[in-house]
Amino acid sequence: MHEQQNIEFKSQWTDNILKTVCAFANTNGGTIYIGIDDNGNPVELKNIKKLMEDIPNKIKNTIGIVPKVNLIERDGKQLIEVNIESYKYPVSYKGAFYKRSGSTNTELAGTELTQFLLQKSGLVWDQSVEPLATLDDINLDTLDHFKRLSQKRLSSISTENDPELLLEKLNLLRNGKLKRAAILLFGKNPRKFFITSYLQIGRFISESEVISSDIIDGNLFEQVEKALEILRIKYLQNRFYYEGIVRKEDLEIPEAVLREAIINALIHRDYMIPAQTQLRVYDDKIWLWNAGKLPEGISIEQLKKPHASYLRNPLLADIFYKAGYIESWGRGTLNIIDYCTSANLPEPEMSEEMNGFLLVIHKYGEGSEKIPETTQKSPRKVPEKSQKILNALKENPFLSRKQLALNLGESEHTIQSRLRKLQKDGIIKRIGHAKGGHWEVVE
Repeated sequence: MHEQQNIEFKSQWTDNILKTVCAFANTNGGTIYIGIDDNGNPVELKNIKKLMEDIPNKIKNTIGIVPKVNLIERDGKQLIEVNIESYKYPVSYKGAFYKRSGSTNTELAGTELTQFLLQKSGLVWDQSVEPLATLDDINLDTLDHFKRLSQKRLSSISTENDPELLLEKLNLLRNGKLKRAAILLFGKNPRKFFITSYLQIGRFISESEVISSDIIDGNLFEQVEKALEILRIKYLQNRFYYEGIVRKEDLEIPEAVLREAIINALIHRDYMIPAQTQLRVYDDKIWLWNAGKLPEGISIEQLKKPHASYLRNPLLADIFYKAGYIESWGRGTLNIIDYCTSANLPEPEMSEEMNGFLLVIHKYGEGSEKIPETTQKSPRKVPEKSQKILNALKENPFLSRKQLALNLGESEHTIQSRLRKLQKDGIIKRIGHAKGGHWEVVE
């Protein structure tokens, strides 16, 4: 027998053990053995009879719970076994709350404490009422859009024209007050109440150098669509490939992958942590981070196979499901992996970083069956970044310097320098005037 999540050894009783009692009660329960040292060896206990009386009384009077205390024997020595059940309500010791993490006790504070108290009260963050919000804060256009989206799964609400009754049916009101989920899902300006409830997108050319950035705000339905639109227009290139003899087009990271990843980040984020959702676009990958680590009981490896659904924000997930944005609960990460596999992309990387969840999706690379035309080499050897300019001009010879800079994530000055070098080397030439003309790539 060894110390672990639900077992603790103590050679003698001290009042500091009450922290462990509190932690066990707030987690999954556990057993404390008094009279065993850290190596698991029994030691001599003094005043056993008195301890058998004092320990349960001290726990009851100090913490307010009733343990089961037994006298047992091991290797010829008497031990005291203290069994603590898991409690549905929060248990404190001297005004502090503790939980068990591995074989140690952790004092809860800040957002972690708030989340714990909400859970113990039978609530989660998105189900709590936002007292200052009113129906005037609801975007009726988004509500109507949801009604259209949800006709397949919730046809009964398609004829409901009263916004208040509709929100009531969606379980987004309590005693006439808006829940936090209602603000995030349908609010005109969710940042009025939750200042970091937005998505930030940036174009990075290194880990520390960003050359373009956009703030995507609004409610969550708006954020999903706005993010996809700006990724299409500004941050990601179109890729053309062949399936047999059929020429097809998609983004360098398929939109199905992007949509699933963004939705997953927005609905599973911990909105009590004051940090916005962040999406970084690099030359070879995108990096998507949302605040909030994985729930207890689930690991990164479990996300890669069928698993139970652990919902940090069940109302957000429920409404997105009814809207058809989610096919089934517990499938988000599996869908991302499946979409990447179907598109011949590498398996995405998942990790817990900076008190949050990080997803890294790689762009098309060499060896992919769907080799995009825009990544094929030209007959002449040119630097990789100049090759990207050539690929872009082959697809659209009317691109301006500004458009090239936006598409490729470079400054106009850099693009101009590369264009001049390509012209000097005879690889491209300009046809017509600066305005109204076009580029020609010389084969």
